[in-house]
Amino acid sequence: MGILEGKKALVFGVASNLSIAYGIAKQLKAEGADVALSYAAVHEKRVKPIAEELGSTFVEECDLSSDEAIDSLVNKYEEKFGKIDIIVHSVAFASREALSGRFMEVTRDDFLVSMNISVYTLIAVVKKFERIMSDDASVITLTYYGSEKVVPNYNVMGVAKAALEATVRYLAVDLGKTGKRINAVSAGPIKTLSAAGIAGFKSMLSSNEPRIPLGRNVDIDDCGNLAAFLLSPKAKNITGSVVYVDGGFNITAM
Repeated sequence: MGILEGKKALVFGVASNLSIAYGIAKQLKAEGADVALSYAAVHEKRVKPIAEELGSTFVEECDLSSDEAIDSLVNKYEEKFGKIDIIVHSVAFASREALSGRFMEVTRDDFLVSMNISVYTLIAVVKKFERIMSDDASVITLTYYGSEKVVPNYNVMGVAKAALEATVRYLAVDLGKTGKRINAVSAGPIKTLSAAGIAGFKSMLSSNEPRIPLGRNVDIDDCGNLAAFLLSPKAKNITGSVVYVDGGFNITAM
């Protein structure tokens, strides 16, 4: 019997079978959860086969930049499942131009879009779904060490992830009043569709390895294992935290 047996989960952000969100969804399923998926329209062709693989009976496109679209999604989910136990937010965006060159060259529009999609969507989803959350519901989002230290070409996404981590702490206080939890998983660099947009990512992946205490990069299955634990009753007293799965990279200096 899995640690999430009988739990109802909704995962945002699966873009392909290389996605961290896919690794998480797969592990939630393995631990007994009923996994639903919500995706951006551009990823529909990749998501439908994944939904079949996971046995997902709820697969809905949602534009998270629209409050009306989120309202509609909540209503559809409630009609099918009633309550929700688990929400996984694996959503971020920055233009390719904002992920290279000098950070200060980011345009106002690119900055606002990155903050809206990468940060505010978490607030919007939690706010809209709160009314149907079960008493011990749990939420996770995805972050990266570039929120704390300067990572070449991470640029505006580093600022967005810093804001996301602060958002997790503030949401933890709001949700904690009714026994609900929220945490962030900070994964080491993983080759995903999103990462491909960061200039020099391939060399960063290879140069990181010698600095990792465990001597190896992590993968989406590592993220899935940590997420399943944080979303389970076994982590009932962990909230508002940023939990690393990076082989120990975050503790190293030179």
